[in-house]
Amino acid sequence: MKQIKRWFIAARKFGAISTAGLAVWAVVSAGCGKRAAGSAPPPPQVTVETATTESLAVTTELPGRIDAIRTAEVRARVAGILLNKVFREGSDVKTGDVLFQIDPAPLQAIYDGAKATQAKAEANLKQLQAQSDRDAVLIKIHAVSQADYETAISSAAQGNADILSAKAALETAGLNLGYATVTAPISGRIGRAIATEGALVGQNEATELAVIQQLDPIYFDFTQSSVDVLRLRKQFASGALKSVEPGAAKITLILEDGSTYAHEGKLLFSDITVDPTTGMITLRAEFPNPDGLLLPGMFARGQLEQAVNSEAIAVSQRAVAHGADGGATVLVVTPENKVEVRPIKTDTAVGGQWIVTGGLKSGERIIVEGLQKVQPGMVVNPVSPDASTNAPAANQPKP
Repeated sequence: MKQIKRWFIAARKFGAISTAGLAVWAVVSAGCGKRAAGSAPPPPQVTVETATTESLAVTTELPGRIDAIRTAEVRARVAGILLNKVFREGSDVKTGDVLFQIDPAPLQAIYDGAKATQAKAEANLKQLQAQSDRDAVLIKIHAVSQADYETAISSAAQGNADILSAKAALETAGLNLGYATVTAPISGRIGRAIATEGALVGQNEATELAVIQQLDPIYFDFTQSSVDVLRLRKQFASGALKSVEPGAAKITLILEDGSTYAHEGKLLFSDITVDPTTGMITLRAEFPNPDGLLLPGMFARGQLEQAVNSEAIAVSQRAVAHGADGGATVLVVTPENKVEVRPIKTDTAVGGQWIVTGGLKSGERIIVEGLQKVQPGMVVNPVSPDASTNAPAANQPKP
Protein backbone atom coordinates (compact mmCIF):
# COMPACT_ATOMS: atom_id res chain seq x y z
CA MET A 1 0.00 0.00 0.00
CA LYS A 2 2.84 2.37 0.87
CA GLN A 3 4.60 1.59 -2.41
CA ILE A 4 1.41 2.35 -4.40
CA LYS A 5 1.01 5.63 -2.55
CA ARG A 6 4.59 6.66 -3.31
CA TRP A 7 4.09 5.76 -6.99
CA PHE A 8 0.94 7.92 -7.31
CA ILE A 9 2.64 10.87 -5.60
CA ALA A 10 5.60 10.65 -7.97
CA ALA A 11 3.37 10.21 -11.03
CA ARG A 12 1.23 13.18 -10.07
CA LYS A 13 4.30 15.32 -9.54
CA PHE A 14 5.49 14.73 -13.07
CA GLY A 15 1.95 14.84 -14.54
CA ALA A 16 1.95 11.18 -15.45
CA ILE A 17 -1.42 10.42 -13.89
CA SER A 18 -4.86 11.19 -15.19
CA THR A 19 -8.13 11.91 -13.46
CA ALA A 20 -9.16 8.27 -13.94
CA GLY A 21 -5.99 7.17 -12.22
CA LEU A 22 -6.83 9.35 -9.25
CA ALA A 23 -10.22 7.67 -9.03
CA VAL A 24 -8.56 4.25 -9.01
CA TRP A 25 -6.25 5.46 -6.22
CA ALA A 26 -9.21 6.60 -4.13
CA VAL A 27 -10.93 3.21 -4.47
CA VAL A 28 -7.77 1.30 -3.54
CA SER A 29 -7.06 3.50 -0.53
CA ALA A 30 -10.66 3.20 0.69
CA GLY A 31 -10.55 -0.58 0.45
CA CYS A 32 -7.31 -0.78 2.37
CA GLY A 33 -8.70 1.58 4.99
CA LYS A 34 -11.72 -0.62 5.51
CA ARG A 35 -9.55 -3.66 6.01
CA ALA A 36 -7.40 -1.82 8.54
CA ALA A 37 -10.39 -0.56 10.47
CA GLY A 38 -12.15 -3.94 10.48
CA SER A 39 -9.23 -5.99 11.91
CA ALA A 40 -9.71 -6.53 15.73
CA PRO A 41 -6.64 -6.48 18.08
CA PRO A 42 -5.64 -9.83 19.56
CA PRO A 43 -6.82 -10.63 23.12
CA PRO A 44 -4.34 -9.43 25.76
CA GLN A 45 -2.13 -12.10 27.25
CA VAL A 46 -2.41 -12.61 31.02
CA THR A 47 -0.66 -14.97 33.39
CA VAL A 48 -2.98 -17.18 35.43
CA GLU A 49 -2.57 -19.69 38.20
CA THR A 50 -4.99 -22.51 38.95
CA ALA A 51 -6.53 -22.66 42.40
CA THR A 52 -5.82 -26.01 44.01
CA THR A 53 -6.70 -27.57 47.33
CA GLU A 54 -3.70 -28.37 49.54
CA SER A 55 -2.80 -28.97 53.17
CA LEU A 56 -1.29 -25.86 54.71
CA ALA A 57 -0.15 -24.94 58.20
CA VAL A 58 -2.02 -22.02 59.75
CA THR A 59 0.74 -19.70 60.92
CA THR A 60 0.31 -16.75 63.27
CA GLU A 61 2.95 -14.04 63.78
CA LEU A 62 3.07 -12.77 67.37
CA PRO A 63 5.42 -10.29 69.09
CA GLY A 64 7.30 -11.06 72.29
CA ARG A 65 10.52 -10.79 74.30
CA ILE A 66 13.48 -13.06 74.90
CA ASP A 67 13.86 -14.24 78.49
CA ALA A 68 16.58 -16.23 80.26
CA ILE A 69 15.63 -19.80 81.10
CA ARG A 70 17.11 -19.38 84.63
CA THR A 71 18.14 -16.26 86.53
CA ALA A 72 20.03 -16.27 89.84
CA GLU A 73 20.85 -13.24 91.96
CA VAL A 74 24.18 -13.77 93.71
CA ARG A 75 23.90 -12.32 97.24
CA ALA A 76 26.08 -12.06 100.32
CA ARG A 77 24.73 -14.48 102.94
CA VAL A 78 27.00 -13.27 105.76
CA ALA A 79 28.15 -9.83 106.87
CA GLY A 80 31.70 -8.72 106.17
CA ILE A 81 34.09 -6.70 104.04
CA LEU A 82 34.34 -7.75 100.39
CA LEU A 83 37.97 -8.62 99.72
CA ASN A 84 38.15 -9.95 96.16
CA LYS A 85 36.16 -10.29 92.93
CA VAL A 86 37.55 -13.32 91.13
CA PHE A 87 35.57 -13.43 87.87
CA ARG A 88 35.47 -11.54 84.57
CA GLU A 89 32.28 -9.61 84.01
CA GLY A 90 30.26 -10.88 81.03
CA SER A 91 31.93 -14.31 81.08
CA ASP A 92 30.39 -17.75 81.36
CA VAL A 93 30.62 -19.41 84.77
CA LYS A 94 29.78 -22.87 86.03
CA THR A 95 28.02 -24.00 89.16
CA GLY A 96 30.43 -23.82 92.11
CA ASP A 97 32.89 -21.35 90.54
CA VAL A 98 34.26 -18.85 93.09
CA LEU A 99 32.98 -15.32 92.40
CA PHE A 100 33.68 -13.20 95.52
CA GLN A 101 35.66 -13.53 98.75
CA ILE A 102 34.35 -11.94 101.96
CA ASP A 103 36.82 -11.38 104.83
CA PRO A 104 36.69 -14.74 106.67
CA ALA A 105 38.67 -13.71 109.80
CA PRO A 106 35.69 -12.78 112.04
CA LEU A 107 33.79 -15.82 110.88
CA GLN A 108 36.81 -18.05 111.53
CA ALA A 109 36.98 -16.74 115.09
CA ILE A 110 33.32 -17.52 115.67
CA TYR A 111 33.86 -21.01 114.28
CA ASP A 112 36.83 -21.61 116.58
CA GLY A 113 34.82 -20.43 119.60
CA ALA A 114 31.97 -22.78 118.73
CA LYS A 115 34.43 -25.63 118.39
CA ALA A 116 35.85 -24.89 121.83
CA THR A 117 32.38 -24.74 123.35
CA GLN A 118 31.61 -28.17 121.94
CA ALA A 119 34.84 -29.59 123.37
CA LYS A 120 34.00 -28.14 126.80
CA ALA A 121 30.50 -29.61 126.68
CA GLU A 122 31.88 -33.03 125.77
CA ALA A 123 34.35 -32.94 128.70
CA ASN A 124 31.63 -31.88 131.11
CA LEU A 125 29.38 -34.68 129.88
CA LYS A 126 32.05 -37.27 130.65
CA GLN A 127 32.25 -36.08 134.26
CA LEU A 128 28.49 -35.97 134.69
CA GLN A 129 28.04 -39.38 133.09
CA ALA A 130 30.66 -40.90 135.35
CA GLN A 131 28.92 -39.50 138.45
CA SER A 132 25.61 -40.87 137.22
CA ASP A 133 27.15 -44.32 136.70
CA ARG A 134 28.65 -44.36 140.22
CA ASP A 135 25.36 -43.31 141.81
CA ALA A 136 23.60 -46.08 139.91
CA VAL A 137 25.81 -48.61 141.75
CA LEU A 138 25.59 -46.91 145.15
CA ILE A 139 21.82 -46.59 145.08
CA LYS A 140 21.58 -50.36 145.13
CA ILE A 141 23.33 -50.55 148.51
CA HIS A 142 21.58 -47.44 149.80
CA ALA A 143 24.91 -45.51 149.90
CA VAL A 144 23.31 -42.45 148.30
CA SER A 145 19.87 -41.00 148.55
CA GLN A 146 17.30 -41.33 145.79
CA ALA A 147 17.31 -37.55 145.31
CA ASP A 148 21.08 -37.46 144.72
CA TYR A 149 20.81 -40.29 142.21
CA GLU A 150 18.05 -38.52 140.26
CA THR A 151 20.09 -35.29 140.27
CA ALA A 152 23.07 -37.13 138.77
CA ILE A 153 20.90 -38.61 136.00
CA SER A 154 19.41 -35.19 135.21
CA SER A 155 22.82 -33.52 135.11
CA ALA A 156 24.10 -36.15 132.65
CA ALA A 157 21.09 -35.61 130.40
CA GLN A 158 21.64 -31.84 130.52
CA GLY A 159 25.28 -32.34 129.61
CA ASN A 160 24.24 -34.38 126.58
CA ALA A 161 21.87 -31.57 125.50
CA ASP A 162 24.70 -29.05 125.85
CA ILE A 163 26.75 -31.12 123.41
CA LEU A 164 23.90 -31.14 120.85
CA SER A 165 23.59 -27.36 121.20
CA ALA A 166 27.33 -26.89 120.80
CA LYS A 167 27.34 -29.09 117.68
CA ALA A 168 24.54 -27.00 116.14
CA ALA A 169 26.42 -23.77 116.91
CA LEU A 170 29.59 -25.22 115.39
CA GLU A 171 27.71 -26.30 112.26
CA THR A 172 26.19 -22.81 111.90
CA ALA A 173 29.59 -21.21 112.32
CA GLY A 174 31.01 -23.58 109.71
CA LEU A 175 28.27 -22.68 107.22
CA ASN A 176 28.82 -18.96 107.74
CA LEU A 177 32.54 -19.42 107.28
CA GLY A 178 31.82 -21.24 104.02
CA TYR A 179 29.51 -18.43 102.90
CA ALA A 180 32.49 -16.08 103.03
CA THR A 181 33.49 -17.69 99.73
CA VAL A 182 30.66 -16.72 97.34
CA THR A 183 30.18 -19.27 94.53
CA ALA A 184 27.97 -19.45 91.43
CA PRO A 185 24.61 -21.12 92.21
CA ILE A 186 23.94 -21.95 88.54
CA SER A 187 25.84 -22.16 85.27
CA GLY A 188 25.36 -19.26 82.88
CA ARG A 189 26.60 -15.84 81.91
CA ILE A 190 27.41 -13.41 84.71
CA GLY A 191 26.85 -9.68 84.40
CA ARG A 192 28.58 -6.74 86.04
CA ALA A 193 29.66 -6.77 89.66
CA ILE A 194 27.18 -4.69 91.66
CA ALA A 195 29.43 -4.46 94.75
CA THR A 196 33.14 -3.70 94.64
CA GLU A 197 36.11 -4.61 96.82
CA GLY A 198 36.12 -2.90 100.21
CA ALA A 199 32.34 -2.65 100.48
CA LEU A 200 30.55 -3.83 103.61
CA VAL A 201 28.05 -6.43 102.48
CA GLY A 202 25.44 -8.60 104.17
CA GLN A 203 24.87 -6.13 107.02
CA ASN A 204 21.23 -6.60 108.05
CA GLU A 205 20.38 -7.68 104.47
CA ALA A 206 21.50 -10.11 101.78
CA THR A 207 23.38 -7.67 99.56
CA GLU A 208 23.10 -8.36 95.81
CA LEU A 209 26.53 -8.86 94.28
CA ALA A 210 25.85 -9.97 90.67
CA VAL A 211 23.30 -11.69 88.41
CA ILE A 212 23.79 -14.93 86.47
CA GLN A 213 21.52 -15.85 83.56
CA GLN A 214 21.34 -19.17 81.76
CA LEU A 215 21.09 -18.41 78.04
CA ASP A 216 21.24 -21.81 76.32
CA PRO A 217 18.51 -22.81 75.79
CA ILE A 218 16.52 -19.58 76.10
CA TYR A 219 12.83 -18.66 76.38
CA PHE A 220 10.68 -16.58 74.05
CA ASP A 221 7.61 -15.21 75.87
CA PHE A 222 4.81 -13.81 73.72
CA THR A 223 1.08 -13.16 73.85
CA GLN A 224 -1.93 -13.95 71.69
CA SER A 225 -5.38 -12.41 71.72
CA SER A 226 -8.04 -14.48 73.44
CA VAL A 227 -10.31 -13.68 70.47
CA ASP A 228 -7.90 -15.47 68.11
CA VAL A 229 -7.68 -18.45 70.45
CA LEU A 230 -11.48 -18.65 70.62
CA ARG A 231 -11.76 -18.49 66.82
CA LEU A 232 -9.21 -21.30 66.42
CA ARG A 233 -11.06 -23.51 68.88
CA LYS A 234 -14.33 -22.98 67.00
CA GLN A 235 -12.63 -23.95 63.74
CA PHE A 236 -11.24 -27.06 65.44
CA ALA A 237 -14.73 -27.98 66.65
CA SER A 238 -16.29 -27.46 63.20
CA GLY A 239 -13.62 -29.52 61.47
CA ALA A 240 -12.41 -26.62 59.31
CA LEU A 241 -8.97 -26.93 60.90
CA LYS A 242 -7.03 -29.79 62.42
CA SER A 243 -5.02 -29.28 65.57
CA VAL A 244 -1.27 -29.67 65.38
CA GLU A 245 -0.09 -32.80 67.18
CA PRO A 246 1.25 -32.21 70.72
CA GLY A 247 4.95 -31.47 70.57
CA ALA A 248 4.84 -30.89 66.81
CA ALA A 249 4.03 -27.16 66.88
CA LYS A 250 6.98 -25.30 65.37
CA ILE A 251 7.87 -21.68 65.88
CA THR A 252 10.27 -19.56 63.84
CA LEU A 253 11.82 -16.40 65.23
CA ILE A 254 12.08 -13.13 63.30
CA LEU A 255 14.72 -10.88 64.87
CA GLU A 256 14.67 -7.09 65.24
CA ASP A 257 16.66 -6.56 62.03
CA GLY A 258 14.16 -8.63 60.02
CA SER A 259 16.40 -11.69 59.71
CA THR A 260 15.18 -15.20 60.51
CA TYR A 261 16.82 -16.97 63.43
CA ALA A 262 18.68 -20.07 62.28
CA HIS A 263 17.22 -22.47 64.88
CA GLU A 264 13.58 -23.54 65.20
CA GLY A 265 11.89 -23.47 68.58
CA LYS A 266 9.19 -25.52 70.26
CA LEU A 267 6.11 -24.36 72.09
CA LEU A 268 6.24 -25.25 75.79
CA PHE A 269 2.88 -24.08 77.13
CA SER A 270 0.13 -21.51 76.92
CA ASP A 271 -1.24 -19.85 80.02
CA ILE A 272 -4.61 -21.00 81.37
CA THR A 273 -5.80 -17.50 82.24
CA VAL A 274 -6.48 -14.33 80.25
CA ASP A 275 -4.98 -11.03 81.37
CA PRO A 276 -8.09 -8.95 82.25
CA THR A 277 -6.35 -5.66 81.38
CA THR A 278 -5.16 -6.64 77.89
CA GLY A 279 -7.29 -9.64 76.91
CA MET A 280 -4.15 -11.58 75.99
CA ILE A 281 -2.93 -15.09 76.76
CA THR A 282 0.76 -15.66 77.50
CA LEU A 283 2.65 -18.37 75.59
CA ARG A 284 6.23 -19.58 75.98
CA ALA A 285 8.59 -21.20 73.48
CA GLU A 286 12.11 -22.55 73.90
CA PHE A 287 14.97 -21.96 71.45
CA PRO A 288 18.51 -23.31 71.35
CA ASN A 289 21.06 -20.50 71.72
CA PRO A 290 24.50 -22.08 71.24
CA ASP A 291 26.09 -18.89 69.87
CA GLY A 292 24.58 -16.57 72.48
CA LEU A 293 22.90 -14.47 69.77
CA LEU A 294 19.63 -14.16 71.69
CA LEU A 295 19.83 -11.97 74.80
CA PRO A 296 17.23 -11.40 77.55
CA GLY A 297 14.98 -8.44 76.85
CA MET A 298 15.46 -8.60 73.07
CA PHE A 299 12.31 -7.98 71.00
CA ALA A 300 11.34 -10.55 68.37
CA ARG A 301 8.36 -11.87 66.42
CA GLY A 302 7.43 -15.52 66.47
CA GLN A 303 5.77 -17.31 63.56
CA LEU A 304 3.80 -20.10 65.22
CA GLU A 305 2.15 -23.05 63.47
CA GLN A 306 -1.07 -23.51 65.42
CA ALA A 307 -3.22 -25.63 63.12
CA VAL A 308 -3.44 -27.42 59.77
CA ASN A 309 -5.98 -26.61 57.05
CA SER A 310 -6.25 -29.81 55.02
CA GLU A 311 -8.45 -28.23 52.31
CA ALA A 312 -6.90 -24.81 51.96
CA ILE A 313 -7.01 -22.79 48.74
CA ALA A 314 -4.03 -20.46 48.55
CA VAL A 315 -3.86 -17.49 46.17
CA SER A 316 -0.88 -15.23 45.50
CA GLN A 317 -1.15 -11.95 47.36
CA ARG A 318 -0.45 -10.00 44.15
CA ALA A 319 -3.66 -11.41 42.63
CA VAL A 320 -5.88 -10.16 45.48
CA ALA A 321 -7.22 -6.60 45.56
CA HIS A 322 -8.75 -5.06 48.67
CA GLY A 323 -11.38 -2.36 48.45
CA ALA A 324 -12.02 0.58 50.75
CA ASP A 325 -14.49 -1.53 52.72
CA GLY A 326 -11.85 -4.21 53.30
CA GLY A 327 -13.44 -6.71 50.92
CA ALA A 328 -11.14 -8.83 48.79
CA THR A 329 -11.59 -9.61 45.07
CA VAL A 330 -9.74 -11.51 42.35
CA LEU A 331 -10.07 -11.60 38.57
CA VAL A 332 -11.13 -15.07 37.41
CA VAL A 333 -10.84 -16.34 33.82
CA THR A 334 -13.98 -18.28 32.87
CA PRO A 335 -13.96 -21.38 30.62
CA GLU A 336 -14.79 -18.97 27.75
CA ASN A 337 -11.60 -17.00 28.58
CA LYS A 338 -13.61 -14.02 29.78
CA VAL A 339 -12.60 -11.93 32.79
CA GLU A 340 -14.90 -12.05 35.80
CA VAL A 341 -14.61 -10.13 39.10
CA ARG A 342 -15.00 -12.52 42.01
CA PRO A 343 -15.41 -11.43 45.68
CA ILE A 344 -13.60 -13.81 48.02
CA LYS A 345 -13.10 -14.30 51.74
CA THR A 346 -9.53 -14.45 53.03
CA ASP A 347 -8.29 -15.73 56.36
CA THR A 348 -4.56 -15.34 56.94
CA ALA A 349 -1.46 -14.73 54.84
CA VAL A 350 1.07 -17.56 54.67
CA GLY A 351 4.34 -17.22 52.78
CA GLY A 352 3.18 -14.60 50.26
CA GLN A 353 -0.24 -16.22 49.76
CA TRP A 354 -3.72 -15.56 51.07
CA ILE A 355 -5.71 -18.50 52.43
CA VAL A 356 -9.14 -18.27 50.75
CA THR A 357 -12.08 -19.50 52.82
CA GLY A 358 -14.91 -18.63 50.43
CA GLY A 359 -15.79 -17.43 46.91
CA LEU A 360 -13.32 -19.61 45.03
CA LYS A 361 -13.30 -23.23 43.95
CA SER A 362 -10.47 -25.60 43.19
CA GLY A 363 -9.59 -25.61 39.48
CA GLU A 364 -10.58 -22.00 38.74
CA ARG A 365 -8.02 -19.76 37.03
CA ILE A 366 -6.95 -16.51 38.67
CA ILE A 367 -5.06 -13.69 36.93
CA VAL A 368 -1.76 -12.93 38.66
CA GLU A 369 -0.03 -10.84 35.97
CA GLY A 370 -1.47 -8.43 33.44
CA LEU A 371 -4.23 -7.15 35.74
CA GLN A 372 -3.82 -3.59 34.47
CA LYS A 373 -4.52 -4.63 30.88
CA VAL A 374 -7.95 -6.20 31.35
CA GLN A 375 -11.51 -5.22 32.22
CA PRO A 376 -14.43 -7.38 33.42
CA GLY A 377 -16.06 -9.15 30.47
CA MET A 378 -13.00 -8.87 28.24
CA VAL A 379 -11.70 -11.92 26.39
CA VAL A 380 -8.09 -12.70 27.27
CA ASN A 381 -5.36 -15.13 26.29
CA PRO A 382 -4.48 -16.97 29.54
CA VAL A 383 -1.05 -18.56 29.87
CA SER A 384 0.62 -20.41 32.71
CA PRO A 385 3.49 -18.77 34.65
CA ASP A 386 6.00 -21.08 32.94
CA ALA A 387 4.71 -20.15 29.48
CA SER A 388 4.77 -16.47 30.40
CA THR A 389 8.39 -16.75 31.53
CA ASN A 390 9.50 -18.55 28.38
CA ALA A 391 7.54 -16.37 25.95
CA PRO A 392 10.09 -13.52 25.60
CA ALA A 393 12.90 -16.00 24.97
CA ALA A 394 10.87 -17.76 22.30
CA ASN A 395 10.13 -14.48 20.47
CA GLN A 396 13.72 -13.33 20.33
CA PRO A 397 15.12 -13.14 16.75
CA LYS A 398 17.58 -15.82 15.77
CA PRO A 399 21.18 -14.65 15.26
